[in-house]
Amino acid sequence: MIKGNLHSVESLGTLDGPGLRYVLFTQGCVLRCLFCHNPDTWKTRGAARVVTAEEMVEEIRPYIPYFKASGGGVTVSGGEPLLQLPFLTELFKLLKAEGIHTCIDTSAGCANDSETFMEGMEALLKYTDLILLDLKHIDNEKHIHLTKRPNTHILKFAEMLAAQHQPVWIRHVLVPGLTDDAEDLINLGRFINSLDNVEKFEILPYHQLGVHKWQALGVPYELNDVDPPSDMDVEAAYQLVDFKGLTPVTA
Repeated sequence: MIKGNLHSVESLGTLDGPGLRYVLFTQGCVLRCLFCHNPDTWKTRGAARVVTAEEMVEEIRPYIPYFKASGGGVTVSGGEPLLQLPFLTELFKLLKAEGIHTCIDTSAGCANDSETFMEGMEALLKYTDLILLDLKHIDNEKHIHLTKRPNTHILKFAEMLAAQHQPVWIRHVLVPGLTDDAEDLINLGRFINSLDNVEKFEILPYHQLGVHKWQALGVPYELNDVDPPSDMDVEAAYQLVDFKGLTPVTA
């Protein structure tokens, strides 16, 4: 029986896809983002719960009326959910049988060209309605500084989703001094606008709500002196990206 490693769940989230959503946060991530607000999900081991897809569907089923009333559904976030492709595929297959909208929130840090991964993604996308793709930085060297990993495989993953006509919302965390350079935002917009499957683009203003988790883990937090961007900063970033698709989601 396929099992998944969960960090936590949120029963009625409003920030991770359309409508009211049941959000599963998976355990494990390969990126080490300087602004991460869930560093307690990094380690692959140490899951709060080990569950089966069937168990989760039983927990989720009572929320179906809320999904139907709001146009919501289930989002799997993290951590990095794509580290658990077999569990995710089984879960989404069962959810679709219940008529529930399915969504993945991913940074695609573990994406690769291996046969195992590509076959796993092909199976998963059959049951996936929407992907929220977090593009941390368009510049590869700056992406390495920000996350400890390159972005080349992530951009390739985005292009693969476009080739598959998979609906995607792209999100970008705006961190003053790190991800708000005008040229970088223009280049990010050029890349996003080259894809024909992006339904929405959303800027997520940097915040420090997860700093206490870094402190609890005994991990130094490098952005203590970075303040959140202003509303004007966010609006300016939207203008620089100049998303050509549907109307962007404003902060």
